[in-house]
Amino acid sequence: MGHVRVLYVIDSLAPGGAERSLVSIAPHLLSRGVALRVVTIHDRPGLRADLERSGVDVEHLAPGGRGDRVRQLAAVIRRERPELVHTTLFESDIAGRLAARRAGVPCVSTLAGASYGRDHVGQPGYRHIRLRGAQAVDIATAQLVRRFHAVSGVVAAAMASRLFVPSRRIEVVHRGRDAAVLGRRAPERTVAVRAGLGIDGSAPLLVAIARHEYDKGLDVAVQAMAAVRRSAPEAVLVVAGREGNQTEALRALAREAGVEEAVRLLGPRSDVADLLGAADVFLAPSRREGLPGSVLEAMALEAPIVASDLPSVREVVGSDGACARLVPVGSVAAVADAVADTLADAVETAAKAGAGRERFERLFTIERAADGMVGFYQRAVGG
Repeated sequence: MGHVRVLYVIDSLAPGGAERSLVSIAPHLLSRGVALRVVTIHDRPGLRADLERSGVDVEHLAPGGRGDRVRQLAAVIRRERPELVHTTLFESDIAGRLAARRAGVPCVSTLAGASYGRDHVGQPGYRHIRLRGAQAVDIATAQLVRRFHAVSGVVAAAMASRLFVPSRRIEVVHRGRDAAVLGRRAPERTVAVRAGLGIDGSAPLLVAIARHEYDKGLDVAVQAMAAVRRSAPEAVLVVAGREGNQTEALRALAREAGVEEAVRLLGPRSDVADLLGAADVFLAPSRREGLPGSVLEAMALEAPIVASDLPSVREVVGSDGACARLVPVGSVAAVADAVADTLADAVETAAKAGAGRERFERLFTIERAADGMVGFYQRAVGG
């Protein structure tokens, strides 16, 4: 079906949304005739073995500056002779676009998030000059891109204006997840997960899947646990995701709120689907999202969802509230109230979870995403 040779360049294969999406879709691209090879800028532990098991060759660049990366990538492109170079995430976008131009191969880029917006202001580490400098580099190299893939309509609209790219050069292909790999919610699966975590079968289990960064809003979830425990004293929040800039702050917040024993930072996990399948509530309190992959997985596994009311989240769960309880961004009280409602109203909660699964099957399967990406590649090769 595909018959396109693609060299995919990504910052690393450390566990994250873009990386997990690549691992999920790779075997389905291969089965559709896409010859896929992956190059990473950094060699970080995480998902490389998973990608290689699917049949994808992976290599990483030697350490060096941006100029070194461009030279190395250009050499790889000339050696592999792909029809397209596909870049994802900032460092790979910049180096990959320049290297593809140097090697004379068309480049496509994924727009994975709505960068450079006002929502960056005020976040830890924000530097206006640095952000605008990055945007300027992104704008300049964006002119070298033949077509853009946006993970959501929200991202496409935002980045068309922020990168000065005509909207006709941007295609929206939603990310998907493999329902067969994720499996289904089942009592025996829940029992096994709780036993592995050492959590009593009657204790409400709240699950969040996110790296420890400000954008993910885990601080809101941790602070909400104080109110949640007042109505559900045995409730436990487990967070699966790699450590980051907010790790120590999250631990401090848990201590200050008196919920240190009720909040568990599990670190990166290979059993995310099992955790979601056992969750009484899935929490996604993000401040920003391109397309929330963990919400897709929660829908597939019929986990009751409490999520930030972001445009990108609404694009996934719908705007009618049928699939999830949506709360104002950053509101600790609203998160706590939504969790309490989810735990208290079993009938409505089950209805929302069922609606989420149905919407997932209709719009966000990996098969649909793979078909979309193959079409995108074919149109890009055709110019």
